[in-house]
Amino acid sequence: MSESRRIVLAGSVSFSRVTLEALVRHGANVVGVLGLDRAASKDVSDYARLDDVADLDYRDFTKINSPDVVEQIRAWQPDVLFVVGLSQLVGDEIMNIPRLGSIGFHPTRLPEGRGRAPVAWLTFDEAAGAASFFVLEKEADAGAIFVQEPFGVDRGAYASEVIESVRAAIGRALDRWLPRFLGGEWNPIPQDEAQASFWGRRAAEDGLIDWRSPAAEIARLVRTASHPYPGAYTYWRGRKLVIWRASEATLPFRGVVGRILHVASDASFLVQTGSGTLRVEEWDAAGAKIAAGQKLGIVAEDAIPLLERRIAALEEELKKR
Repeated sequence: MSESRRIVLAGSVSFSRVTLEALVRHGANVVGVLGLDRAASKDVSDYARLDDVADLDYRDFTKINSPDVVEQIRAWQPDVLFVVGLSQLVGDEIMNIPRLGSIGFHPTRLPEGRGRAPVAWLTFDEAAGAASFFVLEKEADAGAIFVQEPFGVDRGAYASEVIESVRAAIGRALDRWLPRFLGGEWNPIPQDEAQASFWGRRAAEDGLIDWRSPAAEIARLVRTASHPYPGAYTYWRGRKLVIWRASEATLPFRGVVGRILHVASDASFLVQTGSGTLRVEEWDAAGAKIAAGQKLGIVAEDAIPLLERRIAALEEELKKR
C-alpha cells in the first residue's frame, strides 16, 4: 500500500527524527531525506542527524530553497513532502513539486499557538499541547489538520521534558494516522480561524533575568530557557552567568534584590528577588567564585556613569598621543 506514495522528509531536530523513524516503522516508501548540515546547526536547538535512521537516499543541505536542493527534490518525484522541525520557510518552488502536497508539524493545539518558539511558550505557560500534522501552506501553521495528539505539560516542567512529551505524542499520532495515510487517505480537517492565536519569536537575549521579578516568574524563565536552549542568564562581576536549574525557595532569608544571600555546601545558592528567594541549583560561569553578599545583574544607573568615566579617560589618553 505504501508504495503508491513516494515520500520525502526534510528536517533538522529530534521531532524530524521521530517522524522519520515512524515512517520507516510503518513501511512508508521514503524515497529521500534532507537533513540540515551540521555546519549550519549552530543556532538550531535540539539539532538531530537524520542520515543514520535507515538505509535511505540522504543528502545534507544548508539552505532548503537553494537550486541544488530544489532539483534534488524534483528528481525524487515525491507525492508528499514532510517538513518537520525546520525553521527555514519552504518556498513556492518546492511547495509545488509534490503531487499531493506538503505536510507540516507543530506541537500546539492548532489553531491555538501558531507561530514561533512553541516549546518555549508551552513550557513558560505550563500549557497543554498537541502533536499536529497539517497541510503546509504559505500562512504558517494554518493548513487543514490530518491528525492531532494531545499531551500535557506538568507544572514545573523544564523545556527538555516538554520536548520528550512532544516526541512521545508524535509517535502516538503517527502510529494512529499513518496506516490510514499510507492506505490512501487524504482527508484533512480545516482549522477554525475564529479560534486562532499566535505566538511570537523568542531569542537568546530573552533569557536575561530581571531580579526585580518574583522568584516564581524567574524560575519559570529558567525552565523555559534551559537545555537544549541557550539558558536564562545574568551577570556576575561583568561575566555572563547562565542558570540551568532553579526553584522558588521558602527559607527565612531576606536581602537586597539581586544579592546572593547564602551559598550551600553543594554550590547551590539563594538570591533575593523582587518577591521571595530563588535557589539556583545548576549554573555555569567560567571562573566565578560565588559568595554570599555578592550582587548579580547589571544596574544601568551604576554601569553608565562607569562607562562614561572610562570613555573620558580613553579620550584623554588619545589626546596625549
